[in-house]
Amino acid sequence: MRSFLLVATPFLLSIASNVAGLAIRQANSSGTCTTNQRKAWQNLSDDEKAAYIDAELCLMGSPPQLFDWAKNRWDEVVYGHVVQSNVIHDVGAFLPWHRLYMRAHEYLLQTECNYTGAQPYWEESLDVANLAGSIVFDPDTGFGGNSNGSCITDGPFTQLELHITQSTNYANYCLTRDFNTDGFQGATPSNVSSCYNSTTYEAAYTCYKSSPHTAGHAGVGGTMLDAVASPSDPLFFLHHTNLDRLWWEWQLANLTARLTDMSGRNVPRPSYLAQNNFTYPGPEILDYDGDEGNVTTLHHNLWMVGLIPNATIGEVMDLRGELICAEYV
Repeated sequence: MRSFLLVATPFLLSIASNVAGLAIRQANSSGTCTTNQRKAWQNLSDDEKAAYIDAELCLMGSPPQLFDWAKNRWDEVVYGHVVQSNVIHDVGAFLPWHRLYMRAHEYLLQTECNYTGAQPYWEESLDVANLAGSIVFDPDTGFGGNSNGSCITDGPFTQLELHITQSTNYANYCLTRDFNTDGFQGATPSNVSSCYNSTTYEAAYTCYKSSPHTAGHAGVGGTMLDAVASPSDPLFFLHHTNLDRLWWEWQLANLTARLTDMSGRNVPRPSYLAQNNFTYPGPEILDYDGDEGNVTTLHHNLWMVGLIPNATIGEVMDLRGELICAEYV
């Protein structure tokens, strides 16, 4: 069973640079591009929900385009997160990297699976009092429900076969969920408001990462609780799009200053790496990231493993810019 490295090698880094430039950048670069109207899941019609689910199933059933070991396009999407989990968490690039990753996923749905909508989000604070009753877990119009740690048995992803783990890309396992209402409490409106009141990016990202972000992963549990392979659960993309929405609301509170407010560690703390059994980043990824020293800057490169072209943090800071071209409604 062949495994892959969890740090980016020079060979892997060359993949993205050799991929033809994709037309994801819109013509408008004035900060008013809002083609992708991102809605809360509860505000979608049943037809819109079905279209999104169908597009996800399309990715899962489509052949791979980047890696000969992948069994489908979904493997390649999940791999983009797994292969660099040791350098995209507990760092300043955490929110920008996931913003671009949400766009990559959205773009693939639109261009490869005929999806005409935008990436929806899960407004988790509305479900703190009744996690299991959330509309996102509806088996008919949502993602299926709790499975208490076993393979899920309802909804559209009951037969989803997963392959990527921290140690191998040839696993064969199922999607699981294991709800934890206590773990979901970080999504309360009061916790979200506390993060919103942060005055610097470093304080804001630390708060959002610790409270609403952790809440979504811990509350759903199962596959979502895996820090490395959590994108294997399609609900991951609604969760992280909601987190991006919260960051954007924080930016909007003082947009002129916060479009350039970037800081935080470039290399995760050794304790974080050890806790998650990650290897320490090598010089190839540190040089590639474009930061000077251990401080995240706007020049930091965000690697998308060839799913879409790379971008710098500076290019994704404005949600309404030519790269993301989105609005939360």
